[in-house]
Amino acid sequence: MALLQISEPGMSTAPHQHRLAVGIDLGTTNSLVATVRNGISVVLNDENGRAMLPSVVRYTADGQIIVGEAAQTMQSQDTANTISSVKRFMGRGLHDMGEITRFPYRFVEAPALGKTAGMLQLRTVAGVKSPVEISAEILNVLRRQAEASLGGELVGAVITVPAYFDDAQRQATKDAARLAGINVLRLLNEPTAAAIAYGLDNASEGVYAVYDLGGGTFDISILRLSRGVFEVLATNGDSALGGDDFDHRIYCWLLEKSNLSALPPQDTRLLLTHARAAKEQLTEHGEARITAMLSSGVLIDHVLTQAEFFVLSKNLVQNTLQPLRRALRDAGLKVGDINGVVMVGGATRMPQIQQAVGDFFGQTPLTNLDPDKVVALGAAIQANVLAGNRSGDDWLLLDVIPLSLGIETMGGLVEKIIPRNSTLPTARAQEFTTYKDGQTAMSIQVVQGERELVSDCRSLARFELRGIPAMVAGAARIRVTFQVDADGLLSVAAREMRSGVEAAIEVKPAYGLSDADIMRMLQESGQHAADDMQARALREQQIEGHQLLEAVENALEQNGNLLNVTEQAQVRTQMHDLRAALQQSNHQVLKHATEALNQATTEFAQRRMDQSVNSVLAGRTLESIE
Repeated sequence: MALLQISEPGMSTAPHQHRLAVGIDLGTTNSLVATVRNGISVVLNDENGRAMLPSVVRYTADGQIIVGEAAQTMQSQDTANTISSVKRFMGRGLHDMGEITRFPYRFVEAPALGKTAGMLQLRTVAGVKSPVEISAEILNVLRRQAEASLGGELVGAVITVPAYFDDAQRQATKDAARLAGINVLRLLNEPTAAAIAYGLDNASEGVYAVYDLGGGTFDISILRLSRGVFEVLATNGDSALGGDDFDHRIYCWLLEKSNLSALPPQDTRLLLTHARAAKEQLTEHGEARITAMLSSGVLIDHVLTQAEFFVLSKNLVQNTLQPLRRALRDAGLKVGDINGVVMVGGATRMPQIQQAVGDFFGQTPLTNLDPDKVVALGAAIQANVLAGNRSGDDWLLLDVIPLSLGIETMGGLVEKIIPRNSTLPTARAQEFTTYKDGQTAMSIQVVQGERELVSDCRSLARFELRGIPAMVAGAARIRVTFQVDADGLLSVAAREMRSGVEAAIEVKPAYGLSDADIMRMLQESGQHAADDMQARALREQQIEGHQLLEAVENALEQNGNLLNVTEQAQVRTQMHDLRAALQQSNHQVLKHATEALNQATTEFAQRRMDQSVNSVLAGRTLESIE
C-alpha cells in the first residue's frame, strides 16, 4: 500500500512501502489474526469469510495435517490424533498436568535437559509431536491467511499469551512462531492487548452481563462465556429508553432556566443538539456551557454542572436498573455470580451510568464491544507500532518527538496535538468542530513545528473528512487522533463522532529532519515567540469580527424595525468601522471596533429578546403559564 510521500526538490518521490505486521491471538479454543488498515485495527478473515480459526490440529495416517474447523469436526471420531487446547501444554511437563487421564491423548515424557524435566509430547499416528510443533501448525495457517489477505510477506507479528504464562511457556510460544516462519515482534499479555484495544481488561471465561444503552433503546443480557461459546441465559430491557431521553432532560432544564415554554421545531432541534453536546462534554468534564441563539433572537447561555446533570437524569438511570434485577432473577443468578459487565452503546459513556452499573454489580464495568476479537485487535495495534512501517530513507529517529505535531485551524492557526519531547511511541487525540452552518466536509492539514501560524511551520500532509452531517456550526464533533510509532511514522485519523464517518492518512516525509533543521526551528520559535502571539491574537480577533458582522447583519434583516432611523445608522456606522478594521493588521484597533459594535447592539439585542418573550406569552393567562 502506497502512503503519502513528501519530498524536497530533487529528492526521490518513490512511495513509502507499508510494512505488513499482524497481531495474533493464539487462543486455547480459537485463534485469530488482525492487522491495522488505514489506522483501524481489523480482523482478517479466511477465504470463506471466517475470522476465527478453531485451535485444533489433526494428524492423519497418510501424512496430512488438518487445522481448524475441518479438524474440529473430527474430534469425536479421532480423539487421539485430533489435538485441541494445545495451549494448555505449552512449556509444561507431565508433572505439571496433574491428572492426565482426563485428556484423550497419549502423552510422552520428553528427555530431561540437565536437571530440568523436558516438555511433554503427544504420540500421534504421524509420530511424536510436541506442543510447539502443534501450535506451529495453527500459527502457520494464520500466517498464510494473513499474507494472502494482505498480499505480501509479513515482517513480524505480536503474539498474545496469558498474563500468568511463565518463562517456559512464553519461550515455547516464541519457538512455535519461529517454526511457523513468523518473526515475533513481541509477546504481549492478553489483558494488556485488550487494554490497548478498548482500554480495559477482559477475562476469557465466566458469566457476563451485557448492558446495552443506545440512543433509543435499552437491553440487558446475561451470558455465560465458556471456551469461546456464548450462552444467553436471560434478556430484559426497555424499548423506549435511551440516550435521547437524557438529551431531553437537559433540553427541559434549558427551557426552565430560560423561562421559555414551547419552541418552534428548528429551535427545539437546535437545543437538543446542544443538549447532546453538553451531555457528551460532561462525560469527561465537570461542567458544560450551553450557548445558542434562537431564531427569535433569544440567547441561551447557561452552565450545566456534572452534579446537576446527575440529579436531572437520576430517574432515567434508575429505570435501567429494574430490568437488571429481572434479568438476574430469570437467569437464577445473584449479583455476585457475575464475573464481568460489558458496556455497549454510546450512552454508557456517561459517568452516572458507569457509576450506577458499577455500584449495582460491585465491580468496574468493562467496555468491550467484541470479546471474541478484542485481544487480536489490540495485538495488531501494537504490531503496527513495533513494525515501524519504515522504508530505507533517512527519516530521523529519536527517543522523543523533536518538534510538535498539530493541525491547521480556522485563520491559519496551529493547534498542537502532540507537543515536542513527547516520548515515542505516543498517541493523542483532540476534538474539533465545524465553523459554518451546514458544513459537510473538513480539510485537515498536518503540520510540524513550534510556531503559531501554519505558514511558519512545515506542512506534512493534507486530507479531507467528508460526509459530516449538516448541522449548525459548532455541533459536529470531529476527533482527530495522532499516533507516532517507535520509528517516527505518523498516522493521523479524523472521525466525526456522531455519524462515524472517518478518514485517515499515514505520514512519512522523505526529507526527514536533520539535527540542524531541528535546532533552527527551535531557535526560530524562541526568536519569534512575541510576534507569533501577536499574529495569533490578530487572527482570532479577525475570526470573531467576521462572526459578529454576520450575526448583526442577520439580526437587522429579521428585526430591523425595532430600531429607528438614527439607531440603525449608528449600528451601520459601527459595522463599517469594523469592516475597515478587518482590513488592517492592528490587533488593538480591531478589538476596539469589535467591542464598539457589541456595545452599539446591546439595546438592539435586548429589544429582540423582549419581543421574543412577548410573542411567547401573547394571549396567555398567568394561570396557564403556572
